[in-house]
Amino acid sequence: MDLFQLRCFVAVCEELHFGKAAVRLHMTQPPLSRQIQLLEDSVGARLLERTSRSVALTAAGTVLYKDALKLLKLADAAVANARLTASGDSGRVTVGYTAVSGYVLIPQLLLQAQQALPGIEIVLEEMVSSQQLRALADEALDLAFVRPLASEADLLYHRVVREPMQLALPASHALAGKRRITLADLAGQPLIMYSQKEGQYFHDKIKNLFAATGVQPRYVHHMGQTHAIVALVQAGIGVAIVPASARHLYFEQVEFRDLWRRDVVAEIYLAWRRAERNPAQRRLREFILKTLGAGSAPGTEPEG
Repeated sequence: MDLFQLRCFVAVCEELHFGKAAVRLHMTQPPLSRQIQLLEDSVGARLLERTSRSVALTAAGTVLYKDALKLLKLADAAVANARLTASGDSGRVTVGYTAVSGYVLIPQLLLQAQQALPGIEIVLEEMVSSQQLRALADEALDLAFVRPLASEADLLYHRVVREPMQLALPASHALAGKRRITLADLAGQPLIMYSQKEGQYFHDKIKNLFAATGVQPRYVHHMGQTHAIVALVQAGIGVAIVPASARHLYFEQVEFRDLWRRDVVAEIYLAWRRAERNPAQRRLREFILKTLGAGSAPGTEPEG
């Protein structure tokens, strides 16, 4: 029994006429009759009662007809799914992201991707950048939204976000009344800092900001995540330097001010393995870069 024989059998069952079924299948009647005979031989039972005037299904034929419809539908779906997967229109893509990019960037992209690429299943995994880079190398992630950190894996990067760093401070803080924050304003101030392990990118960036200036804040806590840092700011424990997107956390009684330097920015890169075998990853990646307006060529390492 093969699929062609089943298609011939279904056509005869639905037409109940060999001549009409042959026309439907774009073949002549003798080959069609031969395919039905081969199918009956394969099954070992008579499937059709036929005379010169009529064709009727036997009990065995009725059962096989119902199952044949299911088999043919499954076979057609298998072919369609294989084609969709090969083209990247179907498949599964696991995407890593940092907590900060999850505030606005990821929700907006996810909504647009679901509408534009409904056949692709997107699985989200929140991780710090260093964990994402290891997961990419281990093929646990397909795409990753990361801060620019070094990695020994053979990855490609494309910058997708560039935003200023800002000062977050309690609304009741004396500096909240100033329109412009200066470097001297932070001398001795309690500063809630990113941890070197979980927040290496921001930790190093903030350390470098104060290096060789003669002005040093007073580091009171080291935290791994931006939302935890802003929560401590809201409690009045200190001030913090965070990416501007932290505003979207909407903590009450927290104010944000521009820094004395406008060139201190935070960047997010889309990263992926150079040797990629998942067509759906390529399709989603291209969609993301087009949606975010990232038209230049990717690089082998981040610029930051």
